[in-house]
Amino acid sequence: MRFPKWLLAIMVVLVAVAFLAPTTMAKKPSLAKWKPAFDYSKAKYKIKVSNVSHPAIKGVFAGFAIRDALWKATKGQIYFEYLPFSMLGGEVEVLNQLQMGAVQGMSVSSVASTNLGPRMGIVNLPFLVNTYAKLEKFASNKKLFAHFLAGMEHQGIIGLDVTGYGQYGWATTIPVRNIADAKKVKFRIAEAAVNKMLYKAWGFNPVVMPWPDVPTALKQGVITGLDHTLLVCYLTKKFEVAKNFTPINYAQGLFIWVFNKKWFKSLPADLQATFAKIVHEQCAIYRGQTKTQEENSKKGALKAGVKFWNLSAADLETLRKEGDVVHKKFAAQIGPKFLAEVQAFLGYGK
Repeated sequence: MRFPKWLLAIMVVLVAVAFLAPTTMAKKPSLAKWKPAFDYSKAKYKIKVSNVSHPAIKGVFAGFAIRDALWKATKGQIYFEYLPFSMLGGEVEVLNQLQMGAVQGMSVSSVASTNLGPRMGIVNLPFLVNTYAKLEKFASNKKLFAHFLAGMEHQGIIGLDVTGYGQYGWATTIPVRNIADAKKVKFRIAEAAVNKMLYKAWGFNPVVMPWPDVPTALKQGVITGLDHTLLVCYLTKKFEVAKNFTPINYAQGLFIWVFNKKWFKSLPADLQATFAKIVHEQCAIYRGQTKTQEENSKKGALKAGVKFWNLSAADLETLRKEGDVVHKKFAAQIGPKFLAEVQAFLGYGK
């Protein structure tokens, strides 16, 4: 039986696509754009550091800045191999690797950090460390900030500093101008106890969902809103479907830079000091750039037709008062005295 030439051509194309598709789907993100401009093969000390997100976010890109600054400051003694895009696995998986020493460092989201350091959850509490000014004030208090960063030391992990990915708000398919509007939205929230309790206290309609499932769920209407930052929603193109944003600023998205304590202590004292100094310097730089990036993201979103809405001061105060139950619930895990000190220092509730 003979087939027409045009049909044979189509069959050839389909077969080629069938072979190429799995390869394309399996293609991993490339770090070629961010490869180091130096030969690290002879570095005396090497460290693998993980992050789950995209370096387009300034708080994530900070890892490459730390890598380069550390290489220069140690005269090529330490190579900080930075692997974003979840290349080493999900956050809980990498935390376990970090504890065992298979991975030496990671910038872990504050939400995931509570798996090994419940005290670190203090930065997730609503309306506490929720603005850029409050974050810098918190970081400037050496006693309180050091106690926060030491939240995983009993697990053999030390924290050095933080970077961010913006202030939380609501990206929605319908305008949300008040609490009544918000109660009509099916909000995607993170798989975290704090978020679940907070949205229950607010009387909203949350859908707990892994981040990779969000694009399809949003397009299909399974969810009609996102609890996330303006910056992330803009960079990941969520505004193509959810064309409204209501800034709530009840919390900040933070990455905590943590390292295996045994590995860190294995460095000579002078390199330990240099390592910590570089991490502090670069984290401070990129926290500042995150604020600017968020402002630029808003300009880009407005240009793309996204509508911005603001809750009244009364509605925001209602959200704060109702969310206070989360502070009370997690006080025992965080440490009641520590929580009270941070609340007083940052003027919580005033």
